[in-house]
Amino acid sequence: MRRKNREVTDMNEILDILRRCDTIRLGLTGADGPYVVPVSFGLDLSGEKPVVYFHCARKGMKVDLLTSDKRVCIEGDIFLGYEVETHGITTRYESAIGFGECEVVEDDAEILKGLQLICEHCGFDDVPLDTCWGLSAVRVYRIALDCITGKRNLPGSE
Repeated sequence: MRRKNREVTDMNEILDILRRCDTIRLGLTGADGPYVVPVSFGLDLSGEKPVVYFHCARKGMKVDLLTSDKRVCIEGDIFLGYEVETHGITTRYESAIGFGECEVVEDDAEILKGLQLICEHCGFDDVPLDTCWGLSAVRVYRIALDCITGKRNLPGSE
């Protein structure tokens, strides 16, 4: 990281940034080059590694790309605005980037857990997922993050 003064090194702070992100972008590798797509997500911090869950349709480009290469990058950010400084204009933000391997969730209990975490993250804590008609149409994925970094440029930091 070039700007070490913006690096977030405390893992709890990095995970807090990720937790506060509305959406993450999922970076995938394809034969024609990179593919990045925004996804809703849920975060599980109960294990050894942070785990991100997301869902999608059972067919499509994400599914095809994940079938051929499970390595992914996730990015989440919180845009705080622009600020004029003596040396120019700067962007105020917080961000987190993580890397891991993406796996399809096959276990019914973990599928419900992942979907519940996604719903909770989106502010829908009390949705009865076990009776949701769309369950059969979605696929749930999990990403155990092997590496995660954070960066910020908060107001008043320069």
